[in-house]
Amino acid sequence: MKKTIGAVGAAFSLLGVGLSAPVTAASSVPAQGATPTADASSSYTPPPVTWGTCANARLSKAGAQCGFVEVPLDYAKPKGEKIKIAVSRIKHKTSDAKKQGIMLVNPGGPGGSGLTLSRLGGAVRNKGGDPYDWIGFDPRGVGSSVPTLACDGNYFGYNRPDYRVTKAGTSQAWLKKSAAYSASCSKAAGAKLMPHMKTIDNVRDMDSIRKALGEKQINFYGFSYGTYLGQVYATMFPKQTRRMVMDGVVDPRDVWYDANLNQDIAFDKNMDVFFDWVAGNDATYHLGTSGKAIKKQWYSMRDKLAKKPANGKIGPDEWTDAYLNAGYYVFGWEDDGAALAAALQKGDFGPTTALYDDANGSGPGSDNSYAVYLGTQCTDVKWSNVWSKWLSDNSKVDKKAPFETWANAMFNLPCTSWPVKSTNAQAMKIDGSKVGPVLLIAETHDGATPFPGALEVRKRFPKSALIEGVGGTTHSGSLNGIACTDDKIAAYLLTGAMPARTGGPGHADVECDPVPQPEPGPANEVTDSASSTKKKHHHVQQREGMQADLRSSLQKVATVGAR
Repeated sequence: MKKTIGAVGAAFSLLGVGLSAPVTAASSVPAQGATPTADASSSYTPPPVTWGTCANARLSKAGAQCGFVEVPLDYAKPKGEKIKIAVSRIKHKTSDAKKQGIMLVNPGGPGGSGLTLSRLGGAVRNKGGDPYDWIGFDPRGVGSSVPTLACDGNYFGYNRPDYRVTKAGTSQAWLKKSAAYSASCSKAAGAKLMPHMKTIDNVRDMDSIRKALGEKQINFYGFSYGTYLGQVYATMFPKQTRRMVMDGVVDPRDVWYDANLNQDIAFDKNMDVFFDWVAGNDATYHLGTSGKAIKKQWYSMRDKLAKKPANGKIGPDEWTDAYLNAGYYVFGWEDDGAALAAALQKGDFGPTTALYDDANGSGPGSDNSYAVYLGTQCTDVKWSNVWSKWLSDNSKVDKKAPFETWANAMFNLPCTSWPVKSTNAQAMKIDGSKVGPVLLIAETHDGATPFPGALEVRKRFPKSALIEGVGGTTHSGSLNGIACTDDKIAAYLLTGAMPARTGGPGHADVECDPVPQPEPGPANEVTDSASSTKKKHHHVQQREGMQADLRSSLQKVATVGAR
């Protein structure tokens, strides 16, 4: 996740700041703390999918088929206006007799595009993906689905106000900027989606995909926020739930305000691990052998950039955002270390600029994932619109975790002025007691979805088992070559075989190695130009194989504040 804000101490109500006519809230919201049933969407059955060729080259090369599932804009009005969910399919590689149904995949977000992840079956070891029809899809409002929501493609441009609440006027600037973004969403072409973008709406779309494909049940592989989709689907549609893998497990107790505060602390610890890794590879990066000293240099540079942005582009916000990936994953640490060395040693901010640009993008439609992220998180539950609460809560966390706290706050700040107001004071009550075995995966120091969330979901799904990547800092890192984890995923998908539950609620059932920290290249590979580092930054995405495709999808979601 990513975030942002500024400074002024007095209580500040954000209701109605700078908004045009608000979008009306949806009528099909469950009561506070309620567990909705399948009834709200059971009356709608979509027409079958008309399959055709895929425009995406990777999907086409993999032999995928693409099409749309027609669903109601508002499930409370199943005969009313329809929208289209883009889907892709790679069919099972076994005989029809050995087929085990459909496997839906979601990479997280909210707002992540999952259309290309029908290819995920090819990443499962021991042909564990072969018995399934793998279904990728773009959630409502995302990517190739129709319509999409995008509000302001320049929102993440340069010369933004400092995230940090350190001087008078900073918070006022972000309050104004975020309210303007909310207002632009209310005027966007896809604004009609906004009252209908809750997790529940997306879960009902998943069940509509099931119906359109003529299946009695779904299997599901969810990453990050996708694990929350899985939790809600299993709660609402237990009879339609078969096998589920949830990797990078969202804590259902934290949805969503508290989740961001908990992330801040976890990200801060992971950055210390990254700085220690850079120090441990001083032969490559030449920044010294003390992680604490390198960390001090990083923060010192952030302060300098607040006074004078580098190249007129890289201020404290861009500096923070460019290195957020290092708190999410070990993937790309080589590039992050190279960019850091170039900036701190040579004053060359080209590589850092490339990291930032590659993560954020600009221009019409580039904020699609961010707009959908807000559309879901801002309406799943009520958010406080009182600035004094945000100021107090984030100031306390910032004292312990200064890396991401204010950036995270600002990222979510449009929820205080979002045109659609949720009627849910609390998140849905997640109940996995009526579903079969579910496989949970998490690394000990996952920054985006801290490990206690996996333990909580393990408790709520009594037939589940939890695999822990012990000591790891990578978010949603399954299917990346760790045999201990990946072999168990394959066995579960092939036969339903599960690790035994080993006892009490405070620990995992299986301990595996985490995704390993990378080995940096030779010292002469540390680049000092923007173009060469940008080329390196894409090396993970360009590698052949589904592991690379998965990493690319998850990392792209992370740049928009993915849960």
